[in-house]
Amino acid sequence: MLDLRELECFLILSEELHFGRTAERLYVSQGRASQLIRSLERRIGARLFERTSRRVRLTPLGERLLGDLRPAYDALRGAVEGAHAAARGVEGTLRVGFLSGTTHERVTGMIGAFQTEHPDCEIQLAEIPLSDPFGALRRGELDVAIVMLPVIEPDLTSGPPFSKEPQTLAVSARHPFAGRSSMDAEELAECRLLDLRGPAPAYWRELTAPTRTPDGTPVPRGPQVSTLQEALTLIAAGAGAMIFCAPTVRTQARTDITYVPVTGIPDSSLGLVWRKDEETALLRAFAEAIT
Repeated sequence: MLDLRELECFLILSEELHFGRTAERLYVSQGRASQLIRSLERRIGARLFERTSRRVRLTPLGERLLGDLRPAYDALRGAVEGAHAAARGVEGTLRVGFLSGTTHERVTGMIGAFQTEHPDCEIQLAEIPLSDPFGALRRGELDVAIVMLPVIEPDLTSGPPFSKEPQTLAVSARHPFAGRSSMDAEELAECRLLDLRGPAPAYWRELTAPTRTPDGTPVPRGPQVSTLQEALTLIAAGAGAMIFCAPTVRTQARTDITYVPVTGIPDSSLGLVWRKDEETALLRAFAEAIT
């Protein structure tokens, strides 16, 4: 049976050709280093080193063993070190999805800080459509996604909210509400709200297009959309309105759309979501950094 300590001692002694220095590198006594080499030689059945009072050198058999052993040992050590690094979550690629309009300055700043702290990690960003916030995760195209909360999916896990922002209603610059400094949530009953197409679940679509006001008054429905840009185009054309978080106002400002702050509804919350059976050390480190 192989003894890795004997092999390590052999490799170090092959470099140092000195038992004292070999023992120092192994953090053992010189006698223990000699014992390890003798044990390996007995296991092989021949001498690997010629020893005199003045020097130590490899025998021809020792030279052969060194040539065969070094690549295999280096590969083994590399595999162990790689696994250790991965377990600490300090290297690897993390594919992160984001909804249009959600990657405001705070979010991108946290992602940048994570990459600075973990230079061996690569963050790959990909946009996901409003109408299908979880599809790329389920298909294995993403490791984690930044989405609006809550997320109530049996196969997905969501982290705590890390960004809460007030809500605004995006309307055409020609809409009667366009000149308002704010509006109450009950006034949503006077608007046609654009709806999201599936496969976004109904409870999640309520975040941008509630079907009723807080008091229960029905809210008229407008056309269905799939993406942020599709929604903005229809809003600018006067086909309907839609609720967005405040950062979207900063990232999607345009002259033909007005954003009116809405009171009486909860703030928008962002959080991370990932597959329950695919949590990794790298993902956990990212989640801790973001939240």
